[in-house]
Amino acid sequence: MRPTQKFTKQYLAQTQGFTPEQALQFLENFRKLQGLSRKEKSILISIKIPESLLLGFRAKAEGLGLKYQTQVKELMKDWVKNERR
Repeated sequence: MRPTQKFTKQYLAQTQGFTPEQALQFLENFRKLQGLSRKEKSILISIKIPESLLLGFRAKAEGLGLKYQTQVKELMKDWVKNERR
């Protein structure tokens, strides 16, 4: 049985003033609640990056115990999520 989410009148009134970012976060939380998360297909890309920048990025990620390609994806997600036009 899937969980259901119930809303009070107060909560519904509060959500009417949501920003687009808040609405997206609500939808993401609802998707997770419903168990709809599935691994998204990844696409292999090719990108030219100055060698010194890539080496510095990889070294910094390694120093923090992070995988550099995962960190690149996290930075891209954060930028897309927080970009305001």
